[in-house]
Amino acid sequence: MTLRSQNGTTNTSYTEFLLLPFPGLQESRYLLAIPFFSLFVFIVTANSVLIYTVRAEASLHSPMYLLIALLFAVNICGTSTIFPQMLLSLLFHASHISLTGCLVQMFFLYFTTVLDCNILLMMALDRYVAICHPLRYPDIMTNRLLMFLTSASMVRSLSVVGPVVILASRVQFCRSNVISHFACEHMALMRLSCSDISVNKKVGMAMRCIDLIVDLSLLLASYSKIIHTALKISSGNVRHKAFHTCGTHLIIIFIGYSSRLSSSIVFRVAKSASEDVHNLISAIYLLFPWAVHPIIYGVRTKEIKDYLLKRFKRKRPPLRQHL
Repeated sequence: MTLRSQNGTTNTSYTEFLLLPFPGLQESRYLLAIPFFSLFVFIVTANSVLIYTVRAEASLHSPMYLLIALLFAVNICGTSTIFPQMLLSLLFHASHISLTGCLVQMFFLYFTTVLDCNILLMMALDRYVAICHPLRYPDIMTNRLLMFLTSASMVRSLSVVGPVVILASRVQFCRSNVISHFACEHMALMRLSCSDISVNKKVGMAMRCIDLIVDLSLLLASYSKIIHTALKISSGNVRHKAFHTCGTHLIIIFIGYSSRLSSSIVFRVAKSASEDVHNLISAIYLLFPWAVHPIIYGVRTKEIKDYLLKRFKRKRPPLRQHL
């Protein structure tokens, strides 16, 4: 699209872009495809195995484990949004993507990220009811309520991400058509704009504040109440199990929010940092949580770990006795 400015000069608003991850590495960039492809395979495989575990084991069909399986499914969706285009960019030095494709990737990237946070809120609600109102738990946390909460989480994610993507679609991009990033992140794309993006920045900051401040406050308030109630439990085993389960969720929350907060700080404060640093920080905050979720839940959740060990022992051939 061609635009004419007030001084009579002609600017071109690009509708085709090149994704150029880690631009400072130049010719050695393709070597990064090996570790990133390995990470992609690990994330998809590990999350898929634990989804199958929850589905196959009848004792894991409770709301808490169904929410964990939902978190794993979102991890796979988010991974599939980023990695194919990213690997192409690393292998062929740059990957073409249309403005529409870039906006679609941006939408699903942030949609899955916000949905991750909403699932953590649902987990907090589940643990709150289980520990603070154990007798009413089966009546409150029904499959019907889970379906309603999941639908509400998707609508909320859409309402948070939608305005950011819609505003981005109205921006004129005439500085360059090279996105020095492995994905169509909002700030990476906005750097190419040649129009006023003050509204975009304000809306993006407002959405990030809702995501970080409001959600994190709700999570901390919920788990504070849960811990306070758990301290009053007389049974040592029940109290230990409650703390162990909540501790697992708190680890996941800490990893997710700390990585995202550090990314926001780097993008807005360290403006002089190289593009490679921005790529690395984004890779950590986006990919690291998706990789560690199945590890943490697989190791710290006794029921899931026991099922996996049982399946492994069943498939392992018996040792032959040598006479």
